[in-house]
Parts: sequence; C-alpha cells; structure tokens
Amino acid sequence: MPESGLIGKDLGSHQVPVSLFQVQFYAKVTGQTERLFFDEVYAKAQGYPSVVVPVGLLFGLEMNREDPYAWFTEVGLDAGKTLHASQEFICHGQCFAGDVLTFTSRVADVYTKKNGTLYFLDRHTRVENQDGKPVADLISVFVENRKS
Repeated sequence: MPESGLIGKDLGSHQVPVSLFQVQFYAKVTGQTERLFFDEVYAKAQGYPSVVVPVGLLFGLEMNREDPYAWFTEVGLDAGKTLHASQEFICHGQCFAGDVLTFTSRVADVYTKKNGTLYFLDRHTRVENQDGKPVADLISVFVENRKS
C-alpha cells in the first residue's frame, strides 16, 4: 500500500550557481550544435547575458548538493532498489551561465503496480532563478522494486 501521507511532502530546497564551464561541458558531451549553448561571445551578441542552459542540464544541476539522495530516506525509498524511471521538463523561461538557481521539491504522488511489488514516487521540483522567476518544473518518477 503506498504511503499516501507522503503526497505533498516538502523535500526542501537548495541553491546552485551555474558556471559557464558546466554549461559548455554539458553542451559538448551531449553533442549540442546550437551555439547559444556553448559560445558565450555569440550568445551575448544575440542579446543574452551568457550562454543558455540546455533544459536537460537542470536535472544534473538539481543533484549538485552534498547528498543528492538524502531525501530517499525521508520518503522511505531504498536507494539500492530504486531506479529513476522517467523525467519530464516543463519550461517557463530560460536560464544562463552565471545564474543562481533554486530547486524546491515535493512529493507529488505515490502509487503501486504489479500487486504492490513496484512502488512509484513522483517528485516535482520547481526551478527559479535568482530573481524568483520560474525557469522550469522538473517531474521525476522513481520506482522501487519491493518484491520479497
């Protein structure tokens, strides 16, 4: 039986400064060809304050904290039996190298499948820039195998 009392649980927030190197490196290793993601001179010439952060990098930035899995314990997940099942991004605006992003997470849903052997937890994370403007919502689904 899913722990429905977890729905809405605040998982806290943390801030992450976004470096130019992080954005350029992510763009390189993911094969980005859009110059706005790696060429700062070009991005500034286009009117941006720096290179644009590719939305997929937000997931990695969210994990940039002392213990990115500490919240597993708070919600009763066993890290050794839990997989990241899916990720969805809802974009509200752009962010750039040099921004300081705030990630605020909560449990959105819990449910089971396969007669309770698969336990799912949906986590929603709001990402805002240093001005408090929404950048994106990250929706992550985690699944734990609870087979005896």
